[in-house]
Amino acid sequence: MSKVDVNVGRRRFLVAATSVVGAAGAVGAAVPFVGSWFPSAKAKAAGAPVKVNIAKVEPGQQMVAEWRGQPVFIVRRTEEILANLKKIDDRLADPDSKQSDQPTYVNPELRSIKPEILLLIGICTHLGCSPTFRPEVAPADLGKDWVGGYFCPCHGSHYDLAGRVYKAQPAPLNLPVPPYYYESDNVIVVGLDGETA
Repeated sequence: MSKVDVNVGRRRFLVAATSVVGAAGAVGAAVPFVGSWFPSAKAKAAGAPVKVNIAKVEPGQQMVAEWRGQPVFIVRRTEEILANLKKIDDRLADPDSKQSDQPTYVNPELRSIKPEILLLIGICTHLGCSPTFRPEVAPADLGKDWVGGYFCPCHGSHYDLAGRVYKAQPAPLNLPVPPYYYESDNVIVVGLDGETA
């Protein structure tokens, strides 16, 4: 083996080792840089928009997302749920949502952009408790007239599955609807409406 062969081999080894270390350093520097593109927990709490994939929400079921540190209830309503909403208008305090906190582009009775998908901020308008999802019809503890909705365990307020409050409840207003828009059929962006996105 000649001296020239040893130097060429050593040179190749050093070039390869330097390349590997350099690539590892580049990846190490890129990870925090790419991570900085996503909103921090502090920014999310302050109101940064949140993307939610609703593909796995079955009909009649609810999922809970978080926006601004608050729960956002997302319900995939069935035809039966939508039909039941029309049956109880006379028992609601604000069936047309005239006093509600909601974007102007949602249907005021269904309180949604698409009839089957409901988004609500899950904070009771009485004293800020989180209502429980009670989709069953006529359960023993809520009575034979119950057609599904939300029940606040703190002081007993009742809401339907459009987030509209019943008459004579401690809660004065319907549950709020956050600003949102559909990025695709299964992805909702909560915190922005489509016009400002």
